[in-house]
Amino acid sequence: MLDRTMPPLTRIASYSVLWAGVSAVLWSRGPRGRRAAAVGLAAIGVTSATANLAMKGLARRRRPTAPVPAARRLPQPSSTSFPSGHTASAAAFSAAVGREAPELAVPLAALAAAVGFSRVYTGAHYPGDVLGGWLLGRVLGAVVVRAADRVVTPVTVAAPGPRRPRRGP
Repeated sequence: MLDRTMPPLTRIASYSVLWAGVSAVLWSRGPRGRRAAAVGLAAIGVTSATANLAMKGLARRRRPTAPVPAARRLPQPSSTSFPSGHTASAAAFSAAVGREAPELAVPLAALAAAVGFSRVYTGAHYPGDVLGGWLLGRVLGAVVVRAADRVVTPVTVAAPGPRRPRRGP
């Protein structure tokens, strides 16, 4: 079963396509969903830039070379291995959206963890690369939410109050 699910999951998580799809669904759900989608995508942007432009250039860790069965093998990325950018983006998105929409925190964190596992399973990363990406993403996701709270007032859904009688003729 893992051979049928993990390679497609890691492919759809490439370039954050998975998270863009989740964001599209969130966007359609009103103001809270739009804010969650926007903050989640902003978290991916910050995290992806940090992981891929700054940290990968510093770490210079080679990708795993152990043979992986053909059923789960994917073409190896040309970038260095540490940290896992897929995992960092997944963790950042799940952290940010989970803060904005707490009812989605657990399912999105589970999906993000599955993305991280898929990177090890397909031979793209060592477990330490995924753990480093996870920690980076969770921290930066929380930072982006805090920054968004300072810039834009969080969306709250007001409970309907008592109706006032209409005045007039």
